[in-house]
Amino acid sequence: MATSTSPALRIAEANDIDPVADLISHAFDHLGVIHFLVPDQSRRRLVSRDWYRLYVEHAISGAGQVIVTEDGDAAAVWFDRTSEPSEPDGYDKRLAELAGEHLDNFRHLDQQMENHHPSDPHWYLLFLAVHPDRWSHGLGSALLQDTHARLDSDGIPAYLEATGEQNQRLYQRHGYTDMAPPTITVSAGISLYRMWRPPQNTR
Repeated sequence: MATSTSPALRIAEANDIDPVADLISHAFDHLGVIHFLVPDQSRRRLVSRDWYRLYVEHAISGAGQVIVTEDGDAAAVWFDRTSEPSEPDGYDKRLAELAGEHLDNFRHLDQQMENHHPSDPHWYLLFLAVHPDRWSHGLGSALLQDTHARLDSDGIPAYLEATGEQNQRLYQRHGYTDMAPPTITVSAGISLYRMWRPPQNTR
């Protein structure tokens, strides 16, 4: 899955669920959308980590695929939206338990994201996380290129929500373009950027 000059990658399995959730919670702790979800700084990392875990578990269980670097410093959490999507088992109950007093924030984000989700068949990149110590080392690009190669071969587009302009530029370099409408408003001053990647001609 990797060339001699790129990091070794593999498909995550059940024993990777907790390490990947830990990685995402560390990599995403600075994001405005996560601060919106859990304003309480003392609980933010714990609550958000349990939320990520629901989706990591769901993807690994067959709803999509999680690709990780062998060293565990980066992960991409993908969902197959070429057919009717599903949600994690017992999602509403589990979300209420982990979110506590912040449940309305999570429900608001879920609804906004679903309202703006494209209906055309695609693969959905929910999380692309790189350990902060490894930012700007090409790990995110390697993960994208790996899955994009397969999607291109199968003629399948991809969709994601970027969390900021820097991420937008990364995804643009990998063939993503802005959609209309281009943003999802999470709260005042916090938006997600809708991006679509048609399959690329690899010839």
